[in-house]
Amino acid sequence: VRATMKIAIEGCCHGELDAIYASIQHLERVEGVKVDLLICCGDFQAVRNLDDLECMSVPDKYKELGTFYKYYSGEVIAPIPTLFIGGNHEAANYLWELYYGGYVAPNVFYIGHSGVVRFGDLRIGGLSGIFKYHDYKKGHHERPPYAGHAVKTAYHVREFDVFKLKQVKEELDVFLSHDWPRGIAQFGNKQELFRKKKFLKQEIESNTLGSPPAEELLKLLKPRYWFSAHLHVKYAAVVEHESNKSTKFLALDKCLPRRDFLQVIDIPDKSPEGGFTFDEEWLAILKANHEFHSVTQQPAQLPAYGNHEAVDIEPHRKWVTKRLEAMGAGSRQPPAFVATRVAHNPATETRRRGKAPNDVDNNPQTQSLMDLLELDMKLTIPVEGNPQLTGPFGASLPPHVRPPPPPPTRNVLVADDNEIEL
Repeated sequence: VRATMKIAIEGCCHGELDAIYASIQHLERVEGVKVDLLICCGDFQAVRNLDDLECMSVPDKYKELGTFYKYYSGEVIAPIPTLFIGGNHEAANYLWELYYGGYVAPNVFYIGHSGVVRFGDLRIGGLSGIFKYHDYKKGHHERPPYAGHAVKTAYHVREFDVFKLKQVKEELDVFLSHDWPRGIAQFGNKQELFRKKKFLKQEIESNTLGSPPAEELLKLLKPRYWFSAHLHVKYAAVVEHESNKSTKFLALDKCLPRRDFLQVIDIPDKSPEGGFTFDEEWLAILKANHEFHSVTQQPAQLPAYGNHEAVDIEPHRKWVTKRLEAMGAGSRQPPAFVATRVAHNPATETRRRGKAPNDVDNNPQTQSLMDLLELDMKLTIPVEGNPQLTGPFGASLPPHVRPPPPPPTRNVLVADDNEIEL
């Protein structure tokens, strides 16, 4: 067993998998090293075909398939085990069907909208999306075809996903977020950051840059490393916590020539052996909180006004341990990749643009996880039928005739000054 694990951290991927893998393989040859794991910090763009492209929040002039579809179809296999979180430019329909995480292609693993997973004996947590206060309390109500503003709100972080992460007690080696934790800029070389990104100065000085929930998680979870992207700049910081713990923070750029988009770091006393496996504590957290998950506009009904300490994980932890033992050794491995849509084929595709799907695929990987934990599948519940409308005294209201849905407006860009596009 090697005493050190080498991981490559990449900022915003933007569908450039070929270029990222080529960069790592070049480095491996030149330095004579072997990278065990690649971690991408969002804007991964797992776009399988032209239809997925219509479920991604990107101005039309920037809509490009990228190279992911080749990895999805099996034409190319990822040469390095790859883990990623979602950002604010993603195929929302595909990531929704893998809300709890799973393989988007062979050897390429999505951590989920929030999640904890193990790679060998390295423990990694992550939060996908970016923070927007007006959507934070809402349920996950967005569904294909993501008409109008839904194509943007689909990637806005929800309180429910943060609430689950706050229940993690066991130590995390690595944590991933797309946008930076609020206040992190105070712990590094601010002047250097101002020189590179002048427009960030006002936000940094007023402490409005970054994600408040990510800041809460940083203070609570105290991981050894925290990696982010989103602002397209390399930035390092060290946060000293109480109890002699510290977090090394690193943000990286997007994959472009002559940009700081890749960093290889050594993590001592860790082995990649065994690859990706479920995290037992996280499985218990999923089971304990499933009933609170809202898949409509309604906010999640969290216990004790959102106090994460009100959830007793222990009985669920015992149940999960027993369940995994009963299911045998293989039950700790996430289910194998299964394709749910046809991959893009440049030889036969004649359309210039795709059509957003109208339904959610029941991904066999997700169904397998629900079966393992004996939970019901919520992701495919149509928003219209849930929850049932009730009157002021609990009596059901008569079903009202809904007006026809408005025509899709995805071609009309919704202005959002706070959002960094590409």
